[in-house]
Amino acid sequence: MQNKLPLYIFLSLILLILLAVTSLYMGVYEFEKHSFFEIFMALWNDDNTIPASDKFVLMNLRLPRIVMAVLVGSALAVSGTCLQGMFKNPLASPDLIGITMGASLFAAISIVLGAYIKPYIPEVFHFSILSIAAFLGALLTMTMVYRISTTNGKTNVIVMLLSGVAITAMAGATTGFLIYLSKEEQLRDLTFWNLGSLGGATWTKNGILAIIILFAFSILITEGKALNAMMLGEKDAQHLGIPVEKIKKRIVVLTALMVGTCVAFTGNIGFVGLIVPYILRLIFKSNYHIILPMSAIFGSILLLSADTISRTIAAPSEIPIGILTAFMGAPIFIAILIRSRKSM
Repeated sequence: MQNKLPLYIFLSLILLILLAVTSLYMGVYEFEKHSFFEIFMALWNDDNTIPASDKFVLMNLRLPRIVMAVLVGSALAVSGTCLQGMFKNPLASPDLIGITMGASLFAAISIVLGAYIKPYIPEVFHFSILSIAAFLGALLTMTMVYRISTTNGKTNVIVMLLSGVAITAMAGATTGFLIYLSKEEQLRDLTFWNLGSLGGATWTKNGILAIIILFAFSILITEGKALNAMMLGEKDAQHLGIPVEKIKKRIVVLTALMVGTCVAFTGNIGFVGLIVPYILRLIFKSNYHIILPMSAIFGSILLLSADTISRTIAAPSEIPIGILTAFMGAPIFIAILIRSRKSM
């Protein structure tokens, strides 16, 4: 099966490209009898025969949004896959163990209290305070969950989930208090974070996301064999020459970095890191050498599909994408619980 990995990746990429092209055509605005190739060529050749509205909608609205869906979907899916491999449990995902909510809380703090915090930090960080806060929130939450639920290298799944529930409850209560303190403009931003949306996609945000995600991927994608060895037990993995503790720290930091950045730009989008690894595990078993790279592509496919549905099903209004992913993820979460109960 591992020999067929390039074929699986190739076919998945074709599916992703077809979905992206389809998504470009779907929306309230209809292009005036011009293909996207013609619009791209007009932009390249500075041709004024194509309506300016076509160019604007394509280059400033739909294409940045599709690129952001691809980047965020892959980041959340790979984060969930790595966490499940580290905890050796299919229930570990950024949203279920509180990482997403922790990042959202710190993002909310930077939105409401940012004016009071900025005087105490260097000016160079003022424009990125939201992203830095979301990353710190994700990192702090991830560290807390890992410390609470892991004893002598073994993770107690019940403690892990309960600590995630407790952190989510505390973060939700604090966010609610911040909403109470917020002004009208801040309230709109906070509502955006809680529901999740790709509507704020820009090329600048996509550039930042791409740099961070590609950096994290370049390190995490190669850890598939190490995660396979860790499934045997951490002591056995160490005997095989796997630096278990280094890999754990790497996963904790890079997962927090990706989730924090995604939350800073898109808000709270849940269950992507649960749905994708679960589906891939049904197909490829628990072979992380295959699941890790495939999760990056299928995460993009899932979030791009959800975003296309969210902005077309109730046009001209838009359903928050976090609502759709929750509708998709909750039944799968229940299915995992039922399977886990049967295996006991």
